[in-house]
Amino acid sequence: MTLQDHDIELSSVPMEQAQARSSSARIGVVVACVVGGIVSPKLMINISLGTFLIPISRDFQWPRERISGVLTLLAVVSALTYPIVGRLADQFGPRRMILVGILGAGVSVFALGFLQPNIFLFYSLFGLIGMFGSLSSTMIYNQVIARTFDRMRGTMLGITSGLGNGLGAVIIPFAVLFLMRASNWRGAFIGLGVIVLAIGFPTILSLLKNPPRAARMQASSADDLAGMTLTQAARTSSFWLTAFAVCLGAGCLLAVQAHIVPILSDRGFLVSQGTLVVSVFAIAGACWMPVAGWILDWIGSPKIIAPLYLLSAAGALALEHGTTLPLLATGGAIMGIGSATEFAALSYFTSRYFGLRCFGIITGVMYSAATIAQGVTPYLMDVDFDHHKSYLLSLHTIEVALVAGALLIACLPQYSANVALWRKTPIYP
Repeated sequence: MTLQDHDIELSSVPMEQAQARSSSARIGVVVACVVGGIVSPKLMINISLGTFLIPISRDFQWPRERISGVLTLLAVVSALTYPIVGRLADQFGPRRMILVGILGAGVSVFALGFLQPNIFLFYSLFGLIGMFGSLSSTMIYNQVIARTFDRMRGTMLGITSGLGNGLGAVIIPFAVLFLMRASNWRGAFIGLGVIVLAIGFPTILSLLKNPPRAARMQASSADDLAGMTLTQAARTSSFWLTAFAVCLGAGCLLAVQAHIVPILSDRGFLVSQGTLVVSVFAIAGACWMPVAGWILDWIGSPKIIAPLYLLSAAGALALEHGTTLPLLATGGAIMGIGSATEFAALSYFTSRYFGLRCFGIITGVMYSAATIAQGVTPYLMDVDFDHHKSYLLSLHTIEVALVAGALLIACLPQYSANVALWRKTPIYP
């Protein structure tokens, strides 16, 4: 062996060690994002409010729309903070914001267990959950993943969001049901707060890292990354088609998911049966989201998403007309698949159509619009119920809106139509 060969062999050792450390760090990031999704305080509220709705209404003697109005408040607060949070994450990295967010939101959820029938305090705590929850939301976790992975971006977004939000949506309803039976709705809120603070915060603190500087290659700041600014993106048809389609899907499907328990309870089904359908909805979404991400990675057309919006409408029909638990569970599963695909597509579409230069703020605006829809539609469903004592009109409207969303997705252009407008070629390996 020559001296030169010896030097090459020695130099390969630290390179291999660096690659091993990089792979380990990426695995840690994925685990942290999954756990963060599971214990997301905003997800906890959105997915379980239907279970809290009836006991709080009974104890406080409040109409249902007053309670479900907190979802609108969460939507407004999140809509205001998402673009700001996204821009800050573009500039300074997401880790610190996630830690502050999960700590503040966890304490706020814990405090809900000590609520009294005071509407100002009631809404104030949910407002804090919306504000802090935006700092530790799926949008920010997706930014970490999008800047850490490229070729497998859709798959990894699907895995982290699917396992995170999906498993959270499966576990949290049963955790709430268990905690309510063990104590009451107050104990359930306290227990959820403990889960966030005792599991979520330490995991994020130890495993989550900001996207590696090496991934940016020669980029010294967010402005040096390839892609469009928000202003440039807003001048394209793909921006508006994506935004409107996502708003329709997110608003309609969350509204249905949040009301499965009261919808079925009003039809004579047990709360445990409604909870089972909610869990099937979540399980189907959790299992399907990585598949949706893989499809987005390997099929070069966004139009593949359109048929799944139509499936969601069919699921709503099954929930409306189903008379047996298996049929209702099938409807929940179909809607879960549609919801998972829509959320998998949002960050993926943003990164492929508009690049990573201003990924945070563009995604923040998209999430703001979707969150407003998610806050308004559940409230309107309860307004409809309080006036008509039925959710039938709401379900019909949702079915039509999901069909409209499918048509919007079918009109999306190919990714290359936007990439040609970028000033630079993407620099990720």
